[in-house]
Amino acid sequence: MQSTFDFVIVGAGSAGCVLANRLSEDGRFRVLLLEAGARDWLPWIHLPIGYGKTMFHRQVNWQFHTEPEPELGQRRIYWPRGKVLGGSSSINGLLSIRGHRDDYEHWHRLGNPGWSWDDVRPFFIRLENNVRGASAFHGDQGPLSISDVPQHHELMDAIIGGANELGMATNADFNGPQQDGVGYFQLTTRKGLRCSTAVAYLRPARGRSNLHISTHAQATRILFAGQRAIGVEYLLKGQPHQARVRRELIIAAGAVQSPQLLQVSGIGDAAHLARIGVPLLQHRPEVGRNLQDHLQIRLMYKVSKPITTNDDLRSLWGKARIALQWLLWRRGPLAIGINQGALFARVQPDATRPDVQFHFGTLSADLAGAEPHPWSGTTFSVCQLRPLSRGSILARSASALDAPAIFPNYLSAEADRQVAIAAVRLARRLARSKALQPYLSEEYRPGPGYGDSDEALLAFVRDYGATIFHPVGTCRMGSDPAAVVDSRLRVRGIQGLRVIDASIMPTIPSGNTHIPTVMIGERSADFLLQDHKGNA
Repeated sequence: MQSTFDFVIVGAGSAGCVLANRLSEDGRFRVLLLEAGARDWLPWIHLPIGYGKTMFHRQVNWQFHTEPEPELGQRRIYWPRGKVLGGSSSINGLLSIRGHRDDYEHWHRLGNPGWSWDDVRPFFIRLENNVRGASAFHGDQGPLSISDVPQHHELMDAIIGGANELGMATNADFNGPQQDGVGYFQLTTRKGLRCSTAVAYLRPARGRSNLHISTHAQATRILFAGQRAIGVEYLLKGQPHQARVRRELIIAAGAVQSPQLLQVSGIGDAAHLARIGVPLLQHRPEVGRNLQDHLQIRLMYKVSKPITTNDDLRSLWGKARIALQWLLWRRGPLAIGINQGALFARVQPDATRPDVQFHFGTLSADLAGAEPHPWSGTTFSVCQLRPLSRGSILARSASALDAPAIFPNYLSAEADRQVAIAAVRLARRLARSKALQPYLSEEYRPGPGYGDSDEALLAFVRDYGATIFHPVGTCRMGSDPAAVVDSRLRVRGIQGLRVIDASIMPTIPSGNTHIPTVMIGERSADFLLQDHKGNA
């Protein structure tokens, strides 16, 4: 079956939902949104603490794994990615972080006009409906609800006190004038419920006659006439379909699957495409390269008081109590999720801005999102904000249905190994602070088996380091001929084709990647509407 639209968007994730809303907003254009997963019916999606349930749920999660990682003891790292309306915004940790303003200044210096901090800040403001109201840094008219943690926690307050002891100031707004410091996150929640991009952007647009949303629709190949994209082939509940485009095809399948779809469609490294039996359309070797991710290092501590989420979830009474908190006041663990607070700090002597980020949770488990420990516990998760290590994502075969091969190459750069060691040392210093002495009774991980030498700390990182779910960069934006897309996110050398998602980031932002990806959707919608103005 075949149909024709002005725009076809492949992927209903953090950027795709934004594009579907903005491009269909004024009724001029007929838009098709394709999503390989289902509608966001699963109740666990909408309850913030349900993050622990969706982390391993095949219905809403692609459940990727990396190839064996050389610097992590040949371990294959689990990579959850959203397979549902809203994409990873429907299963993520709900944290509202933009990154540092210098991240975007760096993008601009790399030859990307339109992406400096002054260029992107209006779109960060535009996307927000922040409970704190409008200001120079925030908006209160946007689709995406941003809320404060509804209830401060005794343990998190002690962590803030411990960081203050180490000379780190309290920061009430990591998206405000400065990023350094310790404090509570803001969350992408609305009245105690998750506000994914499917909730924020698709729900208001769903009734539009010019917007068509197809779920269970997995793109398998881009269709071309010469060097112009004219449509996409996809499977709808297993049956082959085609959608043709009058204007542009937009790939918004994420940093893992956007490069894979380009590769199986003939855009990529010629030698690699020959190996997997894909006819070459255009030799573009950087497709799938430049992969970056934040390596998560999780230190865990036993807590001497029964005040953690582990305790809430360990008994029927505890579960009933937190359920009642949520039902009556939309407060408590059910309304927050996993992580409550953050610390942005500098561990390199020459750092001019934060180079590590901590996520603090009043919960502990052997794997992120897994069953909590049977004792009171807390997790200090720390990651390097701007790693130098680079990896790749390569289509494993000519079929888009086969999971791609993922090679993050964590810790392949010596500088990243040194930052990881310093980050663990800082976490241990924080745990030994006076403010935390009444709370932390034992270091569970790393534990006494790992000493304080560089070698011991690096061994711990290699044994337990894992993703914090921030892959970016695999369809890099740039002005140089090797870049995959230009600064308006058009695929170089191809007409009528753009990539719009986290894969276009030339370098990873200094923080969580969801909000920057929503901004990319907003910024790019503006480009598209400008480019097609007067051509309705």
